[in-house]
Amino acid sequence: MDNLTHSLAGAVLGQMGLKRKTGLAMPTLIIAANLPDIDAVATLLGGHQHLAIRRGITHGPIAMLLLPVILWAIMIGYDRWQAGRGTRPEKRLPVRGGWLLALACIGTLSHPALDWLNNYGIRLLEPFSSQWFYGDTLFIIDIWIWIALIFGVGLSRKREKAGRTDWPKPATAAFSAIFLYIIANGLLSSHAESEAKKLVVARYDPTATMPDPLVVANAVPIAFWRREIAWRDAFEMGKGEYQLGRGASINSKTYPHNMDSLSATADAVAHDLDARDFLFWARMPFAEKDKAGNIVIRDQRFDNRVVRNNFEVVVAPKR
Repeated sequence: MDNLTHSLAGAVLGQMGLKRKTGLAMPTLIIAANLPDIDAVATLLGGHQHLAIRRGITHGPIAMLLLPVILWAIMIGYDRWQAGRGTRPEKRLPVRGGWLLALACIGTLSHPALDWLNNYGIRLLEPFSSQWFYGDTLFIIDIWIWIALIFGVGLSRKREKAGRTDWPKPATAAFSAIFLYIIANGLLSSHAESEAKKLVVARYDPTATMPDPLVVANAVPIAFWRREIAWRDAFEMGKGEYQLGRGASINSKTYPHNMDSLSATADAVAHDLDARDFLFWARMPFAEKDKAGNIVIRDQRFDNRVVRNNFEVVVAPKR
Protein backbone atom coordinates (compact mmCIF):
# COMPACT_ATOMS: atom_id res chain seq x y z
CA MET A 1 0.00 0.00 0.00
CA ASP A 2 1.02 3.65 -0.25
CA ASN A 3 2.92 5.24 2.62
CA LEU A 4 0.06 7.53 3.61
CA THR A 5 -2.02 4.43 4.32
CA HIS A 6 0.84 2.86 6.29
CA SER A 7 1.33 6.06 8.32
CA LEU A 8 -2.37 6.42 9.07
CA ALA A 9 -2.53 2.74 10.06
CA GLY A 10 0.17 3.39 12.65
CA ALA A 11 -1.67 6.50 13.83
CA VAL A 12 -5.02 4.71 14.20
CA LEU A 13 -3.36 1.99 16.29
CA GLY A 14 -2.01 4.72 18.56
CA GLN A 15 -5.39 6.43 18.83
CA MET A 16 -7.00 3.13 19.78
CA GLY A 17 -5.23 3.61 23.11
CA LEU A 18 -1.79 2.15 22.45
CA LYS A 19 -0.13 5.56 22.55
CA ARG A 20 -0.82 5.79 26.28
CA LYS A 21 1.22 2.67 27.01
CA THR A 22 4.63 4.36 26.86
CA GLY A 23 6.40 7.52 25.88
CA LEU A 24 7.23 7.85 22.15
CA ALA A 25 4.48 5.34 21.33
CA MET A 26 2.88 7.30 18.48
CA PRO A 27 6.07 8.12 16.54
CA THR A 28 7.25 4.56 17.05
CA LEU A 29 4.03 3.13 15.60
CA ILE A 30 4.07 5.47 12.59
CA ILE A 31 7.75 4.97 11.80
CA ALA A 32 7.49 1.20 12.29
CA ALA A 33 4.50 1.04 9.96
CA ASN A 34 6.71 2.46 7.18
CA LEU A 35 10.04 0.89 8.14
CA PRO A 36 10.06 -2.11 5.73
CA ASP A 37 9.97 0.36 2.85
CA ILE A 38 13.64 1.21 3.42
CA ASP A 39 14.10 -0.98 0.34
CA ALA A 40 12.65 1.94 -1.68
CA VAL A 41 16.25 3.12 -2.20
CA ALA A 42 16.37 0.39 -4.85
CA THR A 43 14.39 2.68 -7.16
CA LEU A 44 17.59 4.72 -7.56
CA LEU A 45 19.32 1.80 -9.28
CA GLY A 46 17.54 2.36 -12.58
CA GLY A 47 16.02 -0.20 -14.90
CA HIS A 48 13.89 -2.88 -13.29
CA GLN A 49 16.30 -3.98 -10.58
CA HIS A 50 14.00 -2.40 -8.03
CA LEU A 51 11.23 -4.83 -8.99
CA ALA A 52 13.48 -7.73 -8.02
CA ILE A 53 14.50 -6.05 -4.74
CA ARG A 54 11.36 -4.33 -3.46
CA ARG A 55 9.01 -6.14 -1.07
CA GLY A 56 11.59 -8.80 -0.42
CA ILE A 57 14.05 -9.19 2.41
CA THR A 58 12.92 -6.06 4.29
CA HIS A 59 9.40 -7.52 4.33
CA GLY A 60 10.43 -11.04 5.36
CA PRO A 61 10.68 -12.84 8.73
CA ILE A 62 14.25 -11.80 9.59
CA ALA A 63 13.39 -8.14 9.00
CA MET A 64 10.25 -8.53 11.11
CA LEU A 65 12.52 -9.53 13.99
CA LEU A 66 15.41 -7.11 13.46
CA LEU A 67 13.72 -3.89 12.30
CA PRO A 68 11.59 -3.45 15.48
CA VAL A 69 14.63 -4.01 17.70
CA ILE A 70 16.68 -1.44 15.75
CA LEU A 71 13.87 1.10 15.94
CA TRP A 72 13.34 0.37 19.64
CA ALA A 73 17.03 1.00 20.39
CA ILE A 74 17.00 4.25 18.38
CA MET A 75 13.90 5.56 20.15
CA ILE A 76 15.26 4.73 23.60
CA GLY A 77 18.57 6.36 22.67
CA TYR A 78 16.71 9.44 21.41
CA ASP A 79 14.73 9.73 24.65
CA ARG A 80 17.90 9.47 26.74
CA TRP A 81 19.73 11.94 24.50
CA GLN A 82 16.97 14.50 24.98
CA ALA A 83 16.94 13.87 28.74
CA GLY A 84 20.71 14.39 28.87
CA ARG A 85 20.41 17.70 27.05
CA GLY A 86 17.48 18.82 29.16
CA THR A 87 15.18 19.06 26.13
CA ARG A 88 12.93 16.09 26.87
CA PRO A 89 9.28 17.27 26.78
CA GLU A 90 7.78 17.35 30.27
CA LYS A 91 4.46 15.96 29.05
CA ARG A 92 6.03 12.87 27.50
CA LEU A 93 5.15 9.67 29.32
CA PRO A 94 8.01 7.59 30.77
CA VAL A 95 9.45 5.27 28.15
CA ARG A 96 8.67 1.67 29.07
CA GLY A 97 11.04 -0.57 27.15
CA GLY A 98 8.80 -3.61 26.96
CA TRP A 99 5.82 -1.73 25.64
CA LEU A 100 7.94 0.30 23.23
CA LEU A 101 9.37 -2.89 21.72
CA ALA A 102 5.89 -4.43 21.48
CA LEU A 103 4.58 -1.36 19.63
CA ALA A 104 7.58 -1.38 17.29
CA CYS A 105 6.73 -5.00 16.45
CA ILE A 106 3.02 -4.27 15.94
CA GLY A 107 3.73 -1.31 13.68
CA THR A 108 6.30 -3.20 11.62
CA LEU A 109 4.04 -6.23 11.17
CA SER A 110 1.21 -4.01 9.98
CA HIS A 111 3.28 -3.14 6.90
CA PRO A 112 3.50 -6.54 5.17
CA ALA A 113 -0.05 -7.30 6.31
CA LEU A 114 -1.26 -4.34 4.25
CA ASP A 115 1.17 -4.82 1.35
CA TRP A 116 -0.04 -8.39 0.87
CA LEU A 117 -3.56 -7.16 0.12
CA ASN A 118 -2.90 -5.85 -3.40
CA ASN A 119 -1.80 -7.55 -6.62
CA TYR A 120 1.74 -6.15 -6.82
CA GLY A 121 3.12 -9.03 -4.78
CA ILE A 122 5.25 -9.51 -1.67
CA ARG A 123 7.88 -12.10 -0.76
CA LEU A 124 6.80 -12.85 2.78
CA LEU A 125 9.38 -15.61 3.33
CA GLU A 126 12.48 -13.92 1.93
CA PRO A 127 15.37 -14.89 2.32
CA PHE A 128 14.18 -18.45 2.98
CA SER A 129 11.98 -18.50 -0.12
CA SER A 130 11.54 -16.09 -3.02
CA GLN A 131 7.90 -17.08 -3.57
CA TRP A 132 5.59 -14.16 -4.30
CA PHE A 133 2.28 -13.87 -2.45
CA TYR A 134 -0.72 -11.92 -3.73
CA GLY A 135 -3.83 -10.85 -1.82
CA ASP A 136 -5.72 -9.50 -4.88
CA THR A 137 -8.02 -7.68 -2.47
CA LEU A 138 -7.43 -3.92 -2.59
CA PHE A 139 -6.12 -1.38 -5.07
CA ILE A 140 -2.69 -0.13 -4.02
CA ILE A 141 -4.20 3.27 -3.12
CA ASP A 142 -7.65 2.83 -1.59
CA ILE A 143 -9.44 6.12 -1.03
CA TRP A 144 -12.10 4.51 1.18
CA ILE A 145 -9.44 3.28 3.59
CA TRP A 146 -7.94 6.77 3.57
CA ILE A 147 -11.31 8.25 4.50
CA ALA A 148 -11.93 5.74 7.29
CA LEU A 149 -8.44 6.19 8.75
CA ILE A 150 -8.50 9.99 8.56
CA PHE A 151 -11.99 10.10 10.07
CA GLY A 152 -11.06 7.69 12.86
CA VAL A 153 -7.81 9.43 13.78
CA GLY A 154 -9.26 12.94 13.44
CA LEU A 155 -12.38 12.36 15.53
CA SER A 156 -10.39 10.46 18.15
CA ARG A 157 -7.91 13.33 18.52
CA LYS A 158 -10.75 15.86 18.71
CA ARG A 159 -12.38 13.94 21.56
CA GLU A 160 -9.03 13.54 23.29
CA LYS A 161 -8.35 17.28 23.17
CA ALA A 162 -11.83 17.89 24.58
CA GLY A 163 -10.96 15.72 27.58
CA ARG A 164 -13.44 12.96 26.79
CA THR A 165 -12.68 9.51 28.14
CA ASP A 166 -14.13 7.74 25.08
CA TRP A 167 -11.54 9.18 22.69
CA PRO A 168 -10.26 5.76 21.49
CA LYS A 169 -13.70 4.70 20.21
CA PRO A 170 -13.63 6.44 16.79
CA ALA A 171 -10.23 4.93 16.01
CA THR A 172 -11.41 1.51 17.13
CA ALA A 173 -14.56 1.86 15.00
CA ALA A 174 -12.45 2.85 11.97
CA PHE A 175 -10.15 -0.12 12.52
CA SER A 176 -13.13 -2.49 12.76
CA ALA A 177 -14.79 -1.02 9.65
CA ILE A 178 -11.58 -1.36 7.64
CA PHE A 179 -11.15 -4.95 8.81
CA LEU A 180 -14.67 -5.82 7.60
CA TYR A 181 -14.08 -3.89 4.36
CA ILE A 182 -10.94 -5.93 3.69
CA ILE A 183 -12.74 -9.21 4.37
CA ALA A 184 -15.61 -8.21 2.05
CA ASN A 185 -13.21 -7.22 -0.73
CA GLY A 186 -11.29 -10.46 -0.35
CA LEU A 187 -14.49 -12.46 -0.74
CA LEU A 188 -15.48 -10.32 -3.72
CA SER A 189 -12.16 -10.95 -5.50
CA SER A 190 -12.37 -14.66 -4.78
CA HIS A 191 -15.89 -14.83 -6.22
CA ALA A 192 -14.88 -12.77 -9.27
CA GLU A 193 -11.95 -15.09 -10.00
CA SER A 194 -14.10 -18.19 -9.53
CA GLU A 195 -16.84 -16.93 -11.87
CA ALA A 196 -14.38 -15.73 -14.51
CA LYS A 197 -12.50 -19.03 -14.39
CA LYS A 198 -15.71 -20.92 -15.19
CA LEU A 199 -16.17 -18.76 -18.27
CA VAL A 200 -12.58 -19.31 -19.41
CA VAL A 201 -12.78 -23.09 -18.93
CA ALA A 202 -16.10 -23.18 -20.84
CA ARG A 203 -14.22 -21.99 -23.93
CA TYR A 204 -12.15 -25.16 -24.10
CA ASP A 205 -12.96 -28.30 -26.02
CA PRO A 206 -14.47 -30.60 -23.37
CA THR A 207 -12.59 -33.57 -24.87
CA ALA A 208 -9.20 -31.86 -24.51
CA THR A 209 -7.02 -31.96 -21.42
CA MET A 210 -6.07 -28.42 -20.45
CA PRO A 211 -4.27 -27.18 -17.33
CA ASP A 212 -6.20 -24.79 -15.12
CA PRO A 213 -5.93 -21.20 -16.37
CA LEU A 214 -4.54 -18.47 -14.15
CA VAL A 215 -7.29 -15.94 -13.44
CA VAL A 216 -6.63 -12.73 -11.50
CA ALA A 217 -9.25 -10.23 -10.37
CA ASN A 218 -7.52 -6.84 -10.19
CA ALA A 219 -9.02 -4.22 -7.90
CA VAL A 220 -9.55 -0.79 -9.48
CA PRO A 221 -9.44 2.75 -8.04
CA ILE A 222 -12.52 3.97 -6.11
CA ALA A 223 -14.97 1.39 -7.50
CA PHE A 224 -14.38 -1.34 -4.92
CA TRP A 225 -17.38 -3.26 -6.31
CA ARG A 226 -15.60 -3.82 -9.66
CA ARG A 227 -12.71 -5.98 -10.78
CA GLU A 228 -10.69 -6.11 -13.98
CA ILE A 229 -10.16 -9.72 -14.98
CA ALA A 230 -6.89 -10.94 -16.49
CA TRP A 231 -6.51 -14.58 -17.47
CA ARG A 232 -4.06 -16.82 -19.27
CA ASP A 233 -3.44 -20.47 -20.02
CA ALA A 234 -0.51 -22.28 -21.58
CA PHE A 235 -0.87 -20.50 -24.92
CA GLU A 236 -3.08 -17.41 -24.83
CA MET A 237 -4.40 -14.66 -22.62
CA GLY A 238 -7.43 -12.42 -22.38
CA LYS A 239 -9.33 -9.85 -20.38
CA GLY A 240 -12.72 -9.46 -18.77
CA GLU A 241 -14.52 -7.67 -16.00
CA TYR A 242 -16.62 -8.31 -12.92
CA GLN A 243 -19.18 -6.11 -11.22
CA LEU A 244 -21.06 -6.87 -8.05
CA GLY A 245 -24.63 -7.73 -8.95
CA ARG A 246 -23.85 -8.31 -12.63
CA GLY A 247 -21.30 -11.10 -12.39
CA ALA A 248 -18.29 -11.80 -14.58
CA SER A 249 -17.73 -11.55 -18.31
CA ILE A 250 -14.73 -12.19 -20.52
CA ASN A 251 -13.84 -10.67 -23.87
CA SER A 252 -14.12 -12.92 -26.91
CA LYS A 253 -10.82 -11.65 -28.32
CA THR A 254 -7.68 -13.41 -27.08
CA TYR A 255 -3.95 -12.93 -27.70
CA PRO A 256 -0.91 -15.20 -27.59
CA HIS A 257 1.31 -14.36 -24.62
CA ASN A 258 4.35 -15.71 -26.50
CA MET A 259 6.24 -16.67 -23.38
CA ASP A 260 6.74 -20.16 -24.78
CA SER A 261 6.34 -19.68 -28.50
CA LEU A 262 8.19 -16.47 -29.40
CA SER A 263 11.49 -17.96 -30.56
CA ALA A 264 13.68 -15.00 -29.66
CA THR A 265 12.33 -14.53 -26.14
CA ALA A 266 14.55 -17.05 -24.37
CA ASP A 267 17.75 -15.86 -26.04
CA ALA A 268 16.87 -12.21 -25.48
CA VAL A 269 16.15 -12.67 -21.80
CA ALA A 270 19.19 -14.86 -21.23
CA HIS A 271 21.62 -12.02 -21.91
CA ASP A 272 19.61 -9.13 -20.45
CA LEU A 273 19.76 -8.59 -16.69
CA ASP A 274 16.96 -6.04 -16.78
CA ALA A 275 14.64 -8.55 -18.44
CA ARG A 276 15.55 -11.25 -15.93
CA ASP A 277 14.79 -8.87 -13.05
CA PHE A 278 11.46 -8.00 -14.64
CA LEU A 279 10.49 -11.63 -15.16
CA PHE A 280 11.48 -12.47 -11.58
CA TRP A 281 8.80 -10.01 -10.48
CA ALA A 282 6.24 -10.58 -13.24
CA ARG A 283 3.24 -12.74 -12.46
CA MET A 284 1.52 -12.67 -15.86
CA PRO A 285 4.25 -11.79 -18.38
CA PHE A 286 3.69 -11.58 -22.11
CA ALA A 287 6.01 -10.73 -24.98
CA GLU A 288 5.60 -9.17 -28.40
CA LYS A 289 7.85 -7.74 -31.08
CA ASP A 290 7.87 -4.05 -31.94
CA LYS A 291 8.46 -2.62 -35.41
CA ALA A 292 12.22 -2.57 -34.87
CA GLY A 293 12.31 -6.26 -34.06
CA ASN A 294 12.91 -5.71 -30.34
CA ILE A 295 11.08 -7.85 -27.82
CA VAL A 296 8.78 -5.93 -25.47
CA ILE A 297 7.84 -7.74 -22.26
CA ARG A 298 4.97 -6.52 -20.08
CA ASP A 299 2.71 -7.87 -17.34
CA GLN A 300 -1.04 -8.26 -17.79
CA ARG A 301 -1.72 -6.84 -14.34
CA PHE A 302 -0.33 -3.45 -15.34
CA ASP A 303 -1.09 -3.38 -19.05
CA ASN A 304 -3.02 -0.15 -19.35
CA ARG A 305 -2.16 3.20 -20.86
CA VAL A 306 -1.64 4.93 -17.53
CA VAL A 307 1.11 2.71 -16.08
CA ARG A 308 2.26 0.30 -18.80
CA ASN A 309 5.38 2.33 -19.65
CA ASN A 310 6.58 1.88 -16.06
CA PHE A 311 6.13 -1.88 -16.26
CA GLU A 312 7.76 -2.96 -19.48
CA VAL A 313 11.20 -3.94 -20.66
CA VAL A 314 12.47 -3.68 -24.23
CA VAL A 315 15.12 -6.19 -25.23
CA ALA A 316 17.11 -6.32 -28.46
CA PRO A 317 17.35 -9.91 -29.77
CA LYS A 318 20.73 -11.52 -29.39
CA ARG A 319 22.69 -11.26 -32.64
